[in-house]
Amino acid sequence: MLQRLKWYWQCDRLGPDIFLTHFLLFSRRLGRWLCERKFKSFGENSEFRPYAYAIFPSRISIGSNIVVRPGTMLFADEDPAGTIVLEDDVIMGSGIHFYVNNHKFDRTDIPIQYQGYHPPKELRVKKGAWIGANAIILSGVTIGENAVVSAGAIVTKDVAPYTVVGGNPARVIRKLS
Repeated sequence: MLQRLKWYWQCDRLGPDIFLTHFLLFSRRLGRWLCERKFKSFGENSEFRPYAYAIFPSRISIGSNIVVRPGTMLFADEDPAGTIVLEDDVIMGSGIHFYVNNHKFDRTDIPIQYQGYHPPKELRVKKGAWIGANAIILSGVTIGENAVVSAGAIVTKDVAPYTVVGGNPARVIRKLS
């Protein structure tokens, strides 16, 4: 039992499947204390709410004034290139998925699950961006400053600053003036 509790504390992830640390997220003060220890950086006035997930939080930087809402999944990687950076003042809905790597599927002679992964790439969301609920942001994408990603969009390419994108795959809807 003691060994299991130690593992809960030391593992490099947060979420409902990690009972001990997830329980701390229900307290604002204890949740902040936990996040400051688990994440690479965790800005002022930021929150990581219960029922959100972070895989390899030691590779995730969360800026100031950000709320990571329930259902959001941040999938970083142990590889140093597999980081997620959310700069200050990013607005996020619930259920957003961030991925820094993807399966290989080049070969037809072996199942995809045995082909491994492409090398991870940094995923970055610049200051002031807004990401709608249930959006999916894929490996290597940079979302520009004050850009808007509509709800449910699947972002496979960089989003320019002051641009609204939506759809699957996400396309430019309009430029902000």
